Amino acid sequence: RCENLLEVYFQLQQQVMAATTELGPELLPRLLERFNEVLSSLVKSSFLVEKQPPQVLKTQTKFQASVRFLLGPRLLKAAPKPYVVRADMVTEKQARELELSNYNNTLSESTGEILHNTVALETNPTSGTCCANFKNVLLKKIKRCERKGSESVTEEKCAVLFSTNVALTPSNVSIHLQVLSLPIVVIVHGNQDNNAKATVLWDNAFSDIERVPFVVAERVPWDKMCDTLNLKFMAEVQTNKGLLKEHYFFLAQKIFNDHSASLEDFQNRHVSWAQFNKEILPGRGFTFWQWFDGVLDLTKRCLKSYWSDRLIMGFISKQYVCKLLSMKPDGTFLLRFSDSEIGGVTIAYVIRGKDGSSQVENIQPFSAKDLSIRSLGDRIRDLEQLRNLYPNTPKDQAFGSHYNSEWGGSG
Repeated sequence: RCENLLEVYFQLQQQVMAATTELGPELLPRLLERFNEVLSSLVKSSFLVEKQPPQVLKTQTKFQASVRFLLGPRLLKAAPKPYVVRADMVTEKQARELELSNYNNTLSESTGEILHNTVALETNPTSGTCCANFKNVLLKKIKRCERKGSESVTEEKCAVLFSTNVALTPSNVSIHLQVLSLPIVVIVHGNQDNNAKATVLWDNAFSDIERVPFVVAERVPWDKMCDTLNLKFMAEVQTNKGLLKEHYFFLAQKIFNDHSASLEDFQNRHVSWAQFNKEILPGRGFTFWQWFDGVLDLTKRCLKSYWSDRLIMGFISKQYVCKLLSMKPDGTFLLRFSDSEIGGVTIAYVIRGKDGSSQVENIQPFSAKDLSIRSLGDRIRDLEQLRNLYPNTPKDQAFGSHYNSEWGGSG
């Protein structure tokens, strides 16, 4: 703990001062200078971001953040008035320069205009904390940087720099404290939110703890991507039912545009940022991430209980659905996420002719808007051609608890 290290520091300092005569006029100043360096390093490392600003930040939108000075209650208790913490936007280049200087340089120019960006650093005697709480901050505008190659504005990362100057008691040493937030992508329109979330997800999942701001790998192992998509899915949908091995196989076929490789082949591959959210999927008008995020949004809003009850196969190709259903009795159906639309779920079912031939039909995908008008369970009950959920569960048994009570279901 910082407080324990500080106690050790003060004890050593007292021992040195007590041995002034023995140390001599040459060694003492050097020791005291080194003590000040150690104190400065310890104090600077105890200045932390406690509540991070939103990592996707829209201009003209209020947000909150807070910083905490762990050693503040001990070192600032005799301060005549509270110190003030300032919040400024910095570019990736500025963040890198600060990091290279070990946060000894001060910011020359903010890259954006933040309103209500100064807050008192206050000590709470009851909780023993020293914090600055930014409750009403607003990023008014942002100055964009020169971007690299085909980089879009939603790939541009910046950060909030929190800084203050404090004079420590009893030594009265002046120290400049500053700390960076996590990387932030600034957007000006809601339609940029999806791509900004992709940048943040990639950075959070695949950056090293010790890194130059805000460098992140361009390619990552597919199994790491699977872990990331699974964690993201469960967190967003708020379910404990994650993705399965067969789901990862389908997602790999989609992102790599490869339907001939085996599950084991994909496990040894690397996926690039471009494949994740720059390259348009073949025959579509959207990227892999834009499609996956649409699935997330739909499931979170309308399908959480169905997914958690494992009633939705979801991540499965149209071709494989045909293979599964073609050997099943008439009216066998399953649910899959639409390939052609963002944020759609479709029902595939088999029709078996009198001659024994089978045909698999796909119902027009339902969007979140459709399912807000009439629930998926009730739509399934409405469709008389649907009889058994694949492989062989009667639909009333599978979906009965999801029927609306006004229709006589169990609600």
